[in-house]
Amino acid sequence: MKRHQKLMGIVAISGALALVMSGCASGDDGGSANKEKGSTEVQQADYNPQPRENLKQGGEVRFGINEITPQMNAFHGDGSADTARLAAWYTPQLFLMDPDGTVKPNPNYLESWEIDDEGENTVIHGTINEKAVWNDGSPIDWTAFETTWKANRSYDEGYQPNATDGYKEIKSVEKGETDKDVVVTFDGKFAWPQMPFTGGILNPHVNTPEIFNEGYINEPHAEWGAGPYTIDEFDPKGQKVTFVPNDNWWGDKPLLDKVTFKGMDASASINAFKNGELDMVGVGTKDRLAQVSDMDGIEIYRAQQTANTLIEVDSSKPQFEDVDARKAFFMAIDVEQQKKIAWNGLDYTEDPAGSFILYSFQPNYSNSLKEAGWEFNVDEANKLLDEAGWKLNDEGIREKDGETFTVTYPIFSDDPTQEALAKALQQQEKKVGIEVKIDTRSPQDFSTDYTSKNWDIVSLRFTSSDPFGAAWFCQMYCSDSGLNLSGTGTEEIDKMIHDDLESITDSEEQTKKAMKMEAEIMSKTWGIMPLYNGPSISAAKKGLANLTPEPYVGLDLFGVTPVENVGWEK
Repeated sequence: MKRHQKLMGIVAISGALALVMSGCASGDDGGSANKEKGSTEVQQADYNPQPRENLKQGGEVRFGINEITPQMNAFHGDGSADTARLAAWYTPQLFLMDPDGTVKPNPNYLESWEIDDEGENTVIHGTINEKAVWNDGSPIDWTAFETTWKANRSYDEGYQPNATDGYKEIKSVEKGETDKDVVVTFDGKFAWPQMPFTGGILNPHVNTPEIFNEGYINEPHAEWGAGPYTIDEFDPKGQKVTFVPNDNWWGDKPLLDKVTFKGMDASASINAFKNGELDMVGVGTKDRLAQVSDMDGIEIYRAQQTANTLIEVDSSKPQFEDVDARKAFFMAIDVEQQKKIAWNGLDYTEDPAGSFILYSFQPNYSNSLKEAGWEFNVDEANKLLDEAGWKLNDEGIREKDGETFTVTYPIFSDDPTQEALAKALQQQEKKVGIEVKIDTRSPQDFSTDYTSKNWDIVSLRFTSSDPFGAAWFCQMYCSDSGLNLSGTGTEEIDKMIHDDLESITDSEEQTKKAMKMEAEIMSKTWGIMPLYNGPSISAAKKGLANLTPEPYVGLDLFGVTPVENVGWEK
């Protein structure tokens, strides 16, 4: 659900990041995810926010990341949450966001951003900061907004964006009184005018499908970026990117002298943190948390996570062509057991994660999964498979038309908790005659394997980067979605979304309709299933402040803060 004009990215569940989706504005009680007696209270956001005056100038920070992705265009459909995280450090952070999802124009880029209804259309008038320039020296002007709109408005023009939501509703992007003035006109009244451009803007040089789709492969194009930092070293083979202060930056001086991201798997990242080679690491499992529990000079941060861990099946595979077979597969999953394994030793509980559109703490949430007819029911799952013609053979594995119900399940981690989760799923499915073969792969293979559908079933995380919920419904359920690769979308569903949902111009009414529609779509497709949200738990060196300023990282909920304010306390 990616929200705030969110592009979506995807990341294996082994890491701190995940695939991106958006969400609707959080409620007032979005804080503690767990208030049961004896459990650890998880704060709504926990990222050590500090004003610049409390921080010192200078120093270096080193972060781990799942992978330095091949596709470095954060707007592209193959871009992951890691892509978006890296992009935040060297491309315009056009809008900032509070943890609760309140969107604010970044004055370094936008002097004003006014949204009004003019006649029958919603119109935005924006004024770009006179000092704003790209790293190649050219001014940031209205043409960047036009370029971004054209690249993201459709899949039919050769571009391959990760989402068209918010852009496809725009009728025109034009020059205002000067080149620094932009006028964005929607085709009619639009419920979510805050969405477009919250994910940033493209440099006007990215003006063809070929450049958009292929120009960023293993090439970040620092000259097309802008902001307080720029790329100093980019080494995809060595899985390393470093950022240094940008001489062309016109805003507050960045606090750090150097920022480094290193791609590494789960065990490598925890060892690197313990050895002093990283300054922050995810510790969201019992084992990882225990490994840092006796370290001095660190802090543990716990936050509610705006994310969904999920299971997805590929309906193009013969085992999953039948919708009842897919439903049976999901009904065989013991979600409560999965939660116990995932949160073992973390003292954490939460309400059911029954939706990809909203979280349980948000207004108008309902459990779409339950309303669609899902429950953990082995007997019913066996019955559905019997009726679908999948019969048990002598080895206890189901067969049909010469095909066994054997599916490959890749996990992109060597983390013991992820291995335990996979083995538990394997045993759960065995009870209904489905054979799950676990295939452990490198986390660096995740984005390529996922987008090429080199899997039969896959578990990953969708993280929400903004509060616009239903606005990203198509990104989740339309047949051409680059996020949901289950292949269960249909022309009928597309028409229902476009005609019955996106036509609603009031955001609250659209959200209510989206929740009802999600349950209906789930009941018809059974291609993707939310399992749980979970906490975001990280360890960081004491004194590191304003953590996770990028989208898709979970210590600050929907927060997006200026990267130039990340630094060390005095």
